[in-house]
Amino acid sequence: MSLPPGFLDELRNRVSISQVVGRKVVWDMRKSNQAKGDMWAPCPFHQEKSASFHVDDRKGYYYCFGCHAKGDALSFLRETENVGFMEAVEILAREAGMTMPARDPKAAERADRRTELTRVMDEAVKYYRMQLSTQAGAEARAYIQRRGLTPETVSRFELGFAPDQRQGLFNALVQKGIAAELIVEAGLCAKPDDGGAPYDRFRGRIIYPIRDARGRAISLGGRAMDPNARAKYLNGPETPLFDKGRSLYNHGPAREACGKGQPLIVCEGYMDVIALAQAGFGGAVAPLGTAVTEEQLHLMWRIHDEPVIALDGDTAGIRAAMRVVDLALPLLEAGKALRFAILPGGQDPDELIKAGGPGAMQRVLDGARPMVDLLWQRETEGKVFDSPERRAALDKSLRTAISRIRDASIRRHYGAEVDRLRRDLFGFSATSGQGTTGQGFTAYREDRPFRRRPFGAKPPALPLPATRSTLLVAAEGEAVPDHLREAVILAILATHPALIPEFESQLETMRFSDPAHERLAEAMLQAIGAGEILPRIMQAAGADLDRLLRQPHVRTAPPVLRHDDTAFARMCLAEELAKAEAARAVRAEVAEAAEELEGLADEGVTWRLSEANRARERAERSKLDDTSDMGEDRAALSAQLQALIDGEVWRKRKG
Repeated sequence: MSLPPGFLDELRNRVSISQVVGRKVVWDMRKSNQAKGDMWAPCPFHQEKSASFHVDDRKGYYYCFGCHAKGDALSFLRETENVGFMEAVEILAREAGMTMPARDPKAAERADRRTELTRVMDEAVKYYRMQLSTQAGAEARAYIQRRGLTPETVSRFELGFAPDQRQGLFNALVQKGIAAELIVEAGLCAKPDDGGAPYDRFRGRIIYPIRDARGRAISLGGRAMDPNARAKYLNGPETPLFDKGRSLYNHGPAREACGKGQPLIVCEGYMDVIALAQAGFGGAVAPLGTAVTEEQLHLMWRIHDEPVIALDGDTAGIRAAMRVVDLALPLLEAGKALRFAILPGGQDPDELIKAGGPGAMQRVLDGARPMVDLLWQRETEGKVFDSPERRAALDKSLRTAISRIRDASIRRHYGAEVDRLRRDLFGFSATSGQGTTGQGFTAYREDRPFRRRPFGAKPPALPLPATRSTLLVAAEGEAVPDHLREAVILAILATHPALIPEFESQLETMRFSDPAHERLAEAMLQAIGAGEILPRIMQAAGADLDRLLRQPHVRTAPPVLRHDDTAFARMCLAEELAKAEAARAVRAEVAEAAEELEGLADEGVTWRLSEANRARERAERSKLDDTSDMGEDRAALSAQLQALIDGEVWRKRKG
């Protein structure tokens, strides 16, 4: 979002930094002078007993003489609550009574619609919370009590109850003046096929409000009270507010807890998260009715560098852990990892805490295993390697898995660890030449025949720098179309840095196939609000930006060539972002449907695939409503990118 000149200055003038900091510290009134705005307290960023943390209310800055932390109200909010820059601005703007500027008329219209839907969701949460305290909610209250939840926990997670009535919520919201179409669009009610009045989606269920990272109600989850119900747990449908593959239950509180040093624990459901939080593990989250997605994995890594996946120790839990391993392998990078805590005896976190208390859960977390251990376990558990052929099959499967890791450094370390594990299993090293393969896993490729170079022949020439920077090296296989589009998107933003704040939300949620692209996008996001954006980007990611802009398909893109035409660049950028988002949405839906085909397929799979295609078309149309007249150059850019993708320019041609 682009902030108008003077907005941040006005915000800082309206907000008292001592008031913001005072929510997190206890002032030392003997040392402080409140009348002069000269305040002292123990530092919230490091453990200490003395009051070395100084806040100057008149200048609007803080400084710690112990750990040297310094900044203003925005940076304090970002550090203590683990939020991004624009989120911190929005939080302080609400406190100061300032209205955040709208991006553009279309964006303002969409934002207003989302605000309306959020208000509807808040009213639904209030209704269901009230119903829990009525006579109709007696059975639900008894269930909650049997699960060992305290009244404080019930209030903290805003648990509610949906009576078994066809239109209980619908009538209550209509009586408050809320339009029926908004209730349906929010996913709270559904319209019957015969065109009758909408009916409540949640009936006879305990309600779990789902909130986004900023604390806004975006959907609901419900647990059936009837043991014979068709679905034990039910989530709200996809709406303009709720994308289950990009959301995490308890996201905001977990982010704040992890910012204070707690681990990020990823478990399977609502009750596990609630039980963990009640036991003191505040950094607990759960995916919402689906296997962990790539987008959720990136969300986790934004909260914590090493999330702990805590799964039940039964067969289903182990299978879920292996799916996460396969998902994470291509996404690994230095400093971003996963650990796995497999709970004993098929227990879930709630059961383990009830049986052994928080200490039992802590011991499981302390024993969490790195991802390479699970990879090794999957390939070796229950198998006998008593022949060269079986050992060769193990080598091949491990080499195939390791080759999926894009980061070369991590591939090498995985190869070295697999060599060590293999040596422990067979009693010799794969790299020593004494084994059956004669090749170590640090090579992670199939054996190749040795070819002798003819006497006097020149050695092969080393690849030129230009060759090393091409797409043939930068990306492989199916990742290349994404790589092409990502590169053009980032190049447009770098050439027209004024567009970065305007497209901040799309850039923040975008997933990149190249670590260099990820670093460059992060540098762009961090540069927002820092005055001159481009110098900050160059300082943080200059080498990545230089390599990007040297690529031929990037240099010749029309919006990059026309560096003075920001309006044209804005339209091109909107189109490419829409296409990237639509392509990812279709792939995610198809992958999930394919996973369900492992069991008994039904007509629901066909419906979901058709809906995925319609969603792609809607995404492209909604993003391009105001970009219909973009001229021949826009068409040229689109055609140029599509030709590169269709022609598979990254493949080496014969002859």
